[in-house]
Amino acid sequence: MRLHVVDHPLVAHKLTVLRDERTDSPTFRRLADELVTLLAYEATRGVRVETCGIVTPVAPATGVHLSAPKPLVVPILRAGLGMLDGMTRLVPTAEVGFLGMIRDHQTLQASTYATRLPDDLSRRQVFLLDPMLATGGTLAAAMHFVFDRGADDVTAICLLAAPEGVAAVEAEFGPEAPVTIVVAAMDERLNELGYIVPGLGDAGDRLYGVV
Repeated sequence: MRLHVVDHPLVAHKLTVLRDERTDSPTFRRLADELVTLLAYEATRGVRVETCGIVTPVAPATGVHLSAPKPLVVPILRAGLGMLDGMTRLVPTAEVGFLGMIRDHQTLQASTYATRLPDDLSRRQVFLLDPMLATGGTLAAAMHFVFDRGADDVTAICLLAAPEGVAAVEAEFGPEAPVTIVVAAMDERLNELGYIVPGLGDAGDRLYGVV
């Protein structure tokens, strides 16, 4: 497993505004979208490509294009939806699936309530979108879901992570697993309710309001 904490002043700046409790939902959505595009740039460094020939207005040239099968982007509902546009802006040819998961606030265990994914993910690179890597239960369950369908490389893009969540994912899959986690920041810890500290609150509520 590989962990990449993106160290960039624009990432830090946008994340600071996201954390601020005074930031309203429209601003939060816009900044989350911008931040995800920056994270996606780092997360796709290992995307698979093939060489191809083209002709420029001057001469023939060799370039690359994304390999088949196409990358699959999977936001984890509902908060992951707020990250989708930022990701597909960078990789517009990627296919998109959806995975609905919910965490029980008492047990902190994740369960799946909705899926829209291909049955066969053989040889697919999958990019999971989830703003918060807190306990790691939801992300680990999502990874198991796509690995069970044949995915052979999984990258999770998160705005924030807690050390406990990262450790839980690594313990679940092992240090040699084809798993990458890309985050804007590693925070201090989880509190007794399973929230990241200092964090930014409930990402879903801040994106869409309390419903």
